[in-house]
Amino acid sequence: MSQAHTKFAIVKGAPPEPASPTRAALAVELSQTSVTFGSGASAVPALSETTLRIPDGEFVALVGPSGCGKSTILRLVSGLVQPSTGAVIVGGREIAAKALRIGMAFQNPTMLPWLTIEQNVMLPLKIVEPFRSRFRQEKRGSFRDKVHGLLAQVGLSGFAGKYPWQLSGGMLQRANLCRALIHEPRMLLLDEPFGALDQFTREELWAILQELWLAHRPTVLLVTHDLREAGFLASRICVMSARPGRILDDSPVEFARPRSIAMTFEPDFVALNQRLRELIVDARAVQTAGSA
Repeated sequence: MSQAHTKFAIVKGAPPEPASPTRAALAVELSQTSVTFGSGASAVPALSETTLRIPDGEFVALVGPSGCGKSTILRLVSGLVQPSTGAVIVGGREIAAKALRIGMAFQNPTMLPWLTIEQNVMLPLKIVEPFRSRFRQEKRGSFRDKVHGLLAQVGLSGFAGKYPWQLSGGMLQRANLCRALIHEPRMLLLDEPFGALDQFTREELWAILQELWLAHRPTVLLVTHDLREAGFLASRICVMSARPGRILDDSPVEFARPRSIAMTFEPDFVALNQRLRELIVDARAVQTAGSA
C-alpha cells in the first residue's frame, strides 16, 4: 500500500520535530496489519492491511470518518485487540511482550468516585512496576509529591483532596491526563480525550497537553475528529479511509512550537484544516458509494 507524504506547512525557524523512522528508534510499527471482527458470513473487516511507523517521542494524530479504524489502531497498540494478519511491534517487541509502559486517556474520565483525586491519579503507581514494589513506602512521601507536582502542572493545585464529583468535566479531564502520565509512560494513547468538553475548555486543555508533551516527550497516538485539535497538537497527521480503514495520507505538521490558539486562525493553518477536510469528505463519499 502506498502512502502520500506531503508537507502541510513550513514555518521558518521551527524547532526540529522528532527524527524520522530511519534515524530514531521506532516506538510503534504496524506491518501489513489488518483486523477483522467475527468470522464467516458475520465477519466485519475493521482495518485493511496497514503499515505505520512511529518514532520514539513523536506525536501522531489519526483522523478520518467515523468507523474508519482509528480506535482499532489504538487498541492494537495497547494490546486490547490482536491483529488478524501482520504484526504489531511496540518498543521493539511484539505487543504481547508488554515491553513498554503505556498511559491511556479516553473521552470520559473514568475516575473512581470513592477515591480522592490524589488517590485516583496515584492508582498506576500502585499497579505498575517499578513503582508497585515501592508503593507502601513511598505513597505518603515521594509518590504523593509526584502526584501533587503533576496536578500543579495542569492547574489543579489544591484539588488533590477533592472527590471526582466535586470537579467539573474539564478539571476531571486534567486529572485524567495526570493519571495517564504519573507512571512515566513511554507511550500515551488518547481516544477523543476532549470530545465531551466545550470549545473553550478543549482549547485550554490542548495547551496543557502540549506543555506536558514538550516537558516529558512520550510517544503520543491521538484519535480525534477535531481537525484543529490534530493540527494544534500533532507533529504528524494520518488521514484514514472509510471502513475497512487504511491510511490515505501521512504528512508532517511543521508549525513552530509552542503553538497558540491564535495560530489556528492563520491562513496556513486554515489551509491545513481544509486539506484534511477534503480528504475526509472524499473518503466518506467512497464509503457512501460503496454501500449504495
